[in-house]
Amino acid sequence: MTDLEDARTVTLPGAVELPLVGFGTWQLRGSGGYQALRLALEAGYRHIDTATMYGNEVEVGRAVADSGLDRREVFITTKLPPGQAGQEQRTLAESLRALGTDYVDLWLVHWPPRGGTLVRTWERFRQLRDDGLARAIGVSNYNTPQLDELIMATGEAPAVNQIRWAPALYDPKRLAEHRERGVVLEGYSPFKSSDLRDRRLVEIAEAHAVTPAQVVLRWHLEHGIVVIPKSATPERIGANLDVFSFGLTPAEVGRIDQLARG
Repeated sequence: MTDLEDARTVTLPGAVELPLVGFGTWQLRGSGGYQALRLALEAGYRHIDTATMYGNEVEVGRAVADSGLDRREVFITTKLPPGQAGQEQRTLAESLRALGTDYVDLWLVHWPPRGGTLVRTWERFRQLRDDGLARAIGVSNYNTPQLDELIMATGEAPAVNQIRWAPALYDPKRLAEHRERGVVLEGYSPFKSSDLRDRRLVEIAEAHAVTPAQVVLRWHLEHGIVVIPKSATPERIGANLDVFSFGLTPAEVGRIDQLARG
């Protein structure tokens, strides 16, 4: 478990600091997406998660540029579509142009590519990282055997594996497997798999004078898991980041863990 004085980032290889709470941008496009991104940056988010497949890298780049923040203050993640395995350099170059930056802070393989290119894609990621185009590299939606395949072939584990995660999906064995390999687990869609009306979440939220959604996010942090909630609603954007002013007791965390058992 964490405490209220812990850092708000986790350190990746190369001394890269990844904020524990990020802003997810799937389906946030156009002027509405841009406005949501501006609100998120104004609210204090410094970790923005996008992907080539989201079609909103231009909006992300414009929002960061218009925020007045120094580029180094904002951690930007984007992802390679698996169908573009073999076109890593071109795809990353296009992402950088869309984002208006010379580098991304984290570049992920969005889904495991097919056709035996798992390792070749990872090798190209390592090279482009070494070329300075990405500060850190990782994967998304990989299982443990796939992580092991990359480690055995190259001697280097992905810095991050971004997977769907929520209390109802809690898998202590999978979490332990990531930690044993030095891979940071980053959870997406924390609310999609959560029943925010569940009495256990509601009771714990009432005990801390917060919302069930905030309890779900704080539960991720208590387990040391990076989380990237998404919202276009101003109030929720702010509330989703306001999860450092309270903590959960070990008993409360254990009670939430039980949601995975129904």
